[in-house]
Amino acid sequence: MPLALLALTISAFAIGTTEFVIVGLIPTISSDLGISLPSAGLLVSLYALSVAVGAPLLTALTGRMPRKLLLAGLMALFTIGNLVAWRAPSYESLIVARILTGLAHGVFFSVGTIIATTLVPKDKAASAIATMFSGMTVAFVAGIPLGTFIGQHFGWRATFFVVALFGLIAFLGAVAFVPRHLAHTRPAGLLKQFRVLAEPRLALVYAMTAVGYGGSLIAFTFMAPLLEQITGFTPSEVSIVLVAYGVSVAAGNVWGGKLADRVGPVKALKRIFLLLAAVLFALTFTIHTPWLAVITMLCWGAVAFGNVPGLQVYVVKQARHFAPESADVASGFNIAAFNLGVAGGSSLGGLIVAHIGLGHTPWIAAAVTLGAFALTALSGRLDRREGLPERTAEPVEAAH
Repeated sequence: MPLALLALTISAFAIGTTEFVIVGLIPTISSDLGISLPSAGLLVSLYALSVAVGAPLLTALTGRMPRKLLLAGLMALFTIGNLVAWRAPSYESLIVARILTGLAHGVFFSVGTIIATTLVPKDKAASAIATMFSGMTVAFVAGIPLGTFIGQHFGWRATFFVVALFGLIAFLGAVAFVPRHLAHTRPAGLLKQFRVLAEPRLALVYAMTAVGYGGSLIAFTFMAPLLEQITGFTPSEVSIVLVAYGVSVAAGNVWGGKLADRVGPVKALKRIFLLLAAVLFALTFTIHTPWLAVITMLCWGAVAFGNVPGLQVYVVKQARHFAPESADVASGFNIAAFNLGVAGGSSLGGLIVAHIGLGHTPWIAAAVTLGAFALTALSGRLDRREGLPERTAEPVEAAH
């Protein structure tokens, strides 16, 4: 593996960890800062919102910057954001830290994917992207549980300090190993980017992404409080459950990609959304019994993010048909849709916790996920009406 690609993988690991480690720390942050669980949940929403809004804007504004300089600058911003979180004296300063790191996140994956493909021969491009995104998978398996464990035993600020150290390693790797002169084409301007949103069939896929991903986040954001306050697990036991959940997520991502390859993205997504809705609905009842809750959590992990490969490849497939001149832009907006789903789902989860109760988040998450199933079925029906093939010619293993 080129050392520059290793630096990108470490960057993805650090970014993936800081995005969702907050989920395991919500009870700790809530108690320490004297804020409600919904207010702590907003730290997930605001991060995702800054990714969704910042990515297209900053990608367009930094289009002329040398790629190495931009990558190093992004990891420096990411590291500073986590250091601000480490030293945050108040809830408001923690919000500022989350917004800073979210801005770095959005542009990193736009730029990092392109850099990864330039570091290897053309026939290895997909493998290079898959390698970089494996950092996100490792974040679920190891980074998030480890960060949660550190936060529970040494304080939540210590978690952000450790993540900042990984950001510093990634920054030094980018400075030392990423080639100075990387050829790149300037990204599309903002006007061209937003024209993509005017295409109804692409807007439908973005709705599938936001609703499908966001549905799960209604309950996922409050996973730790669910396990502590309803199931009765201790914070240390929650960390162990998160490890098992992360392993299940890694397996589910692979399974979701292979399923989309085999039956086509629409059929795969319909199956995954139905399974996800069923598991979330079951969690409403199993969360009260520890061993049943653990089994349900493993099933949830297996399908929670299995929709990501199918959604990403489906939007590329639709863009090539309905907006062929803007396929790359369309793919980038789907990443924004993922994060809008995260922001919307975690915010809705906070409202549910505040006004109805923590135990209602799983079944409402299931109902929203069924909405994603309905949107997917509608899109598939429109595809058949227009004679579009169900399967794509390209594998989706590298999609994230």
